[in-house]
Amino acid sequence: MSKTVLVVDDDPTQRRLIQAVLEREGFAVAHAENGDQAIARLQSGAPCDLVLLDLNMPGLSGQETLKEMRARGFAQPVVVLTATGGIDTVVQAMQAGAVDFFVKPASPERIIVSIRNALSMGALKGEVERLKKHATGRMTFADMVGTSPAMTMVKRMGERAAKSSIPILITGESGVGKEVIARALHGSSDRAGKPFVAVNCGAIPENLVESILFGHEKGSFTGATDKHLGKFQEANGGTLFLDEVGELPLDIQVKLLRALQESEIDPVGAKRSVKVDVRIVSATNRDLTQAVKDGAFREDLFYRLNVFPIEAPALRERREDIPALLDHFIRRFNVEEGKSVVGASPETLALLTGYDWPGNVRQLENAVYRAIVLADAPYLQPYDFPAISGIAAPPPEALPAAVAVPAPVPAAGGETPAAEAPVRILDHRGHLRTLEEIERDLIQLAIEIYAGHMSEVARRLGIGRSTLYRKVREQGLEGVIKEASNEGDTAAA
Repeated sequence: MSKTVLVVDDDPTQRRLIQAVLEREGFAVAHAENGDQAIARLQSGAPCDLVLLDLNMPGLSGQETLKEMRARGFAQPVVVLTATGGIDTVVQAMQAGAVDFFVKPASPERIIVSIRNALSMGALKGEVERLKKHATGRMTFADMVGTSPAMTMVKRMGERAAKSSIPILITGESGVGKEVIARALHGSSDRAGKPFVAVNCGAIPENLVESILFGHEKGSFTGATDKHLGKFQEANGGTLFLDEVGELPLDIQVKLLRALQESEIDPVGAKRSVKVDVRIVSATNRDLTQAVKDGAFREDLFYRLNVFPIEAPALRERREDIPALLDHFIRRFNVEEGKSVVGASPETLALLTGYDWPGNVRQLENAVYRAIVLADAPYLQPYDFPAISGIAAPPPEALPAAVAVPAPVPAAGGETPAAEAPVRILDHRGHLRTLEEIERDLIQLAIEIYAGHMSEVARRLGIGRSTLYRKVREQGLEGVIKEASNEGDTAAA
């Protein structure tokens, strides 16, 4: 998804000039003539990733607009524009929350660098905030990515369930984000900030499940050299997330049922029970109803856990969330890997949206991670996802687009025309090459095609012979003329 920049300036000429610069770099551009229009657009919820804000405007000034934005909770990074460059004005804007400034008129390079730096800073702040919430157990449903009907229903049900201590069973395929929902339940409850302990029940060796969940006393079994607090006691006062709860052995299911019913546990080797205050959130990708029928899961425990079921939808059932998830992962991995990928090309977005994602959000996350690490261009391309597109990354020399130079018209004698040859206009990273580089390759190609006959080369290129010879000297192509002439003499012979 391309980033949207809101340009707020009362001068329409300045807006058009900035728009041309930004669109050339792949940004989407929105306009506002004054501060009031800018605030109204932000309130409307229209896309906006960054604001370019002129400080000198009639009505609501740039300074006042910036203060109003922050007062209303709009956190988009702001780059201010000024025609005067007064140090006091700029300092006031930076103190009010602007991240950068430039003096009009600014070069396109200065504008783009400022915007990219501001977006990177915003992504870094967002990632720090996300990690902080994750570490302190304060992630809420507002932090979850996705506005599809399926995810909206999950959020609505989760917010209602979070206000009580009712046991919750989250079902869904592997990789749909069941733990993310569990963390949001914890962060939205009155236990936010208390311990959130996650246990993958399917990853614990069977002979250690009881000890890890309920703890053990010193000397209770061979190797128990110290007292160990189990996961229930670690989560005391907070939330215990039992992932893949359907994998628990039957004998442990009995002890888990007692812990849920009596709010107390029996550590291995302990003489008395220990009271615990734990909110249980469990998850599974198995059909527990069928497991109960097969005798692999206790029916009484199933009813105790399945008081408030929440089904996490598969990614293919909420394809409209893929662009937002893609944008989220790009921002996150840009920060982690020190990259500056802007987004995904329209072809890539269509490819990813149309894919079924059997591994769900986890598969998408890992695919984007790989693409970010290997990407060289500003926008992710289909070949950055070879396992999905089936397209291997082309070699560097094949990456640029090429312009075909027409071969010379056959002479009356019927000589075979030279084969068409490409002159590259883009470099190996997908950026335009300089005019000087393209011109040099074109002149060299023309010399080779016309076997060093400079009059014909000049005529075909539409320039004078003196101009052609000057360019040959400037580009150091004298050797090409000699070599082409020799090859032409050999062919004539």
